[in-house]
Amino acid sequence: MKHIAIGKTQLRDTKADSVINRSAEQAALESHLQALEDRFRDLDRITGAPKHAAHLKLQMARTLVNLERGKEAWTLGRDALDTFIHIEDFESAADACDVLFQSEQPDSLSALGQGIWLTVTYPMDPELSVELLTHVVDETPDDADGAAVAATTALFLADIRASGTQRENLMFFANQLLGKVARRHGDVNSQEAFDLWMDRLELKEPEKFLVRLRNVVDVLVQDDWWFDREALQAKLPVN
Repeated sequence: MKHIAIGKTQLRDTKADSVINRSAEQAALESHLQALEDRFRDLDRITGAPKHAAHLKLQMARTLVNLERGKEAWTLGRDALDTFIHIEDFESAADACDVLFQSEQPDSLSALGQGIWLTVTYPMDPELSVELLTHVVDETPDDADGAAVAATTALFLADIRASGTQRENLMFFANQLLGKVARRHGDVNSQEAFDLWMDRLELKEPEKFLVRLRNVVDVLVQDDWWFDREALQAKLPVN
């Protein structure tokens, strides 16, 4: 651990420093975006693989989100999502939904719902799953059950899909998230109250809270699905 010499440290948090830091960050993002666009043009000239092109579009979209250019990000992200669905790269498709949500466009909540459907339906990086479900917690009013369902699902996916250090970190985060939801939703301040709250909302049995998650997804998407769920489910292996 690096030790700080308090007596010699000068804290600098002036408005000018803040402006300089933001300008430097924006310049770095603009430079990164230019490099991605150059790579994409080169790939387009040699008719590169659709998957590679889609990943470049997704990287550009994510950079545009960070530059607060959401409308441009949306167009690239939607193109990338369609390609990922077509080639059945569902983890990348869920990642594209996350970027589309963060672009803050009119259909961003629909993108979030579809990303959650993908991340629950298909095994993928549980960190992405937890991130998508955390967005629901952030977007849901304190008195709504949806946040509790999303946080419980995040904990469940971290438990069954992660391993090692990743599992330890995600389980800690998801437990903290669920505790925060319990406090704001049910004014829960003790283990006994927490257990009663979990029982009341039927959050201890996956077959119950996952059904309720489908309702949350339906509210987010509002029937504006961009892919055929039944066709994708029909391709899932039968246990």
